[in-house]
Amino acid sequence: MTRSPDHPIRMNLGDFELVALSDGIYHLDGGAYFGVIPKTLWSRKVAADEKNLVRSGLNSVLVRTGEKNVLIETGMGNKLPEKMAQIFGQPAELLESLSSAGVAPDDIDVVINSHLHFDHCGWNTARERGAVRPTFARATYYVQEGEWNHAHEGQRDGVSYLRENYHPLVESGQMKLLRGDHEILPGVSVQVYPGHTRDLQAVLLRSGGETACYISDLIPTSAHLDLNWVMGFDLYPVESIESRKRYYARAIPEKWLTMFTHDPDAPWGYVEKDERGKMALRVP
Repeated sequence: MTRSPDHPIRMNLGDFELVALSDGIYHLDGGAYFGVIPKTLWSRKVAADEKNLVRSGLNSVLVRTGEKNVLIETGMGNKLPEKMAQIFGQPAELLESLSSAGVAPDDIDVVINSHLHFDHCGWNTARERGAVRPTFARATYYVQEGEWNHAHEGQRDGVSYLRENYHPLVESGQMKLLRGDHEILPGVSVQVYPGHTRDLQAVLLRSGGETACYISDLIPTSAHLDLNWVMGFDLYPVESIESRKRYYARAIPEKWLTMFTHDPDAPWGYVEKDERGKMALRVP
């Protein structure tokens, strides 16, 4: 699957149109990315550079329902502190990618964040002339209330939260805090899949008898399909495995399209079991 910022990948899901967008590529430590999985195994699936860094995508999905424009995830954005920008880079390509799809920020009606780590909600707001403003001025934003509460606890993953990405939106009422599974629009709902964080929410899309799911960091890339290949970043790795079991129990037999938040090459595909019973990806 070839990705180009000038020619976004599109597909139909029933009456919905899905457009794969990207905020660019950044790099993460391979050991942290694959947790306890030995490098001799994960390096067969992804290549690491001399610093043990692997390519990671910043994938968003635009959903055109026919009545509303929904944006799932907003990438890293353009507001990283200098030290973080030096570590991760700051490609900040989402608005260009959105424009290539023929959509302006004011055309977005709904923004859904799976959780509030900096690489998933960075373009919620943008810094303009020293002030932080909503990037999508007309949109209603959604995240789990438990995730919002956790963002203020400053524990193990506290460095991953940047208040500018969400605090002004909650204060103004533009960001709605959900308590558990919730239907946002007809055919667009969220379900909580704990593991990466306690209140990570996946986004489910249903139209015309078909289902797609933006599973976010529960299964960040197609290299993480194996049940036990969870990230070192996960706060609750055992719960990640249980959530994956729950997800696969429906996604595989019901042929859900799985959308990956960090795969640099394949934004989505169908998870299947091969002849050996191993998880494999079929790209449409």
